[in-house]
Amino acid sequence: MFTKDRDFYRTFIRLCGTLMLQQAVILSVNLVDNLMLGTYSEAALSGVAAVNQIQFVLQQFVYAVNNAMIVLGSQYWGQKRIGEVRRLSAIGLWTGQVIAATLFLLVSFFPQQALHLFTTSETISAEGVKYLSIIRFSYLFFAATTIMLGTMRIVESVRIALRVSLVSLVVNVCINFLLIAGRFGFPELGARGAAIGTLAARVVEFAIVAAHLFTREKRLDLHLSDYLKIDRTMLRDFIRVGIPVLIASGTWGVWNALQTVILGHMNESAIAAQSISSTVFLLLKVTSVGASSAAAIIIGQAVGSGDMDKVRSYTRTLQVLFLCIGATLGLAMALIRIPLLAAYRVSEETRALANTYMLIQSVVLLTMSYEMPTNTGIIAGGGDTRFAMILDLVGIWGIVMPLSFLCAFTWKLSPVIVIMCLNADQVFKCVPAFFRVNGYKWIKKLTRPASA
Repeated sequence: MFTKDRDFYRTFIRLCGTLMLQQAVILSVNLVDNLMLGTYSEAALSGVAAVNQIQFVLQQFVYAVNNAMIVLGSQYWGQKRIGEVRRLSAIGLWTGQVIAATLFLLVSFFPQQALHLFTTSETISAEGVKYLSIIRFSYLFFAATTIMLGTMRIVESVRIALRVSLVSLVVNVCINFLLIAGRFGFPELGARGAAIGTLAARVVEFAIVAAHLFTREKRLDLHLSDYLKIDRTMLRDFIRVGIPVLIASGTWGVWNALQTVILGHMNESAIAAQSISSTVFLLLKVTSVGASSAAAIIIGQAVGSGDMDKVRSYTRTLQVLFLCIGATLGLAMALIRIPLLAAYRVSEETRALANTYMLIQSVVLLTMSYEMPTNTGIIAGGGDTRFAMILDLVGIWGIVMPLSFLCAFTWKLSPVIVIMCLNADQVFKCVPAFFRVNGYKWIKKLTRPASA
């Protein structure tokens, strides 16, 4: 039966709502860049969209580290073992910094090559390089902030995340307004102005979160010295749990980048339309991301506490909530497309493609809102981090990617058919997710005994 535990619903709504709003504000930084650049120059819009695909890959890897830390940390928090959570945070922070530094070096030495992966247009590439030359300095700040917020999420301290994201958005909007088109005597910097706004926002985020974590977060009682040592036993556990999550998220991030590669090599309207529709899609998707994170924390704590009856009732209830969220998001996507498209100054071909893309993504949101939080929230949160990895490897690399490349480059089908193929995995992954989650073989205790 479904749970009647009021604390469950209160906790889910609080975690999901706060995390959803936080993710929405974070993505609004990119949306602001797109909207402001969309009224400035289509070439600048497309160039920034290409660079954002590089950043999306970074985000997926950092989020994977964050999620692995949450999966393992939530089970320890379910046992109120805060020392292990602190040690996990140090491992997560250093792992995130290594990933961010690696990407920083790659785009610093090979900026043109990185942009040419996503577009053959020299005009778009030139605008993208302007943006990339500045935005790359935000990578280390973004990774550190994400891991620190993830650490606080483990102990259900999530309010600061929304507050800091709102401050970040205000900073970005103000700087973009002044520097993209050059207002009130400020220089007209175009794509560079948007990059400066985003970089400043990331630095502000980091400063506020670090100050809060070390001075006001009493549950964790973290000190800078906690980040200067690595527990090898915990590192081995983190690797065991985290590698499947990293592969799954990395696969998803690379695949999303490849979508832009495919569309970018079709025509300029296709990549601009994808930029418009995908930004809104990602903004709505944050509700499912919030639901997934909330589910991972709730299920992880329940598994850690050893209450299997609670785990089962929570699992059934969460699936119904996911379906309700999906139906709401799909309807919102269909309704919002008309006023949103009117705000962009783009060609009619781009506008028509974006309109069709958004209708397709309305359906995708419905199915994604069930399969993604089921796989990465319930199943992974319960200890089985391998299932989502296997499903993505088979679905994306075995089916969706070959079919999409054939449609785009061999059969020369329209961008609309290609975009349907690119999102097909979000539909058919619902079936294995349903059978796996309701079989309950994913419940695994990941924690070590307190004496270990």
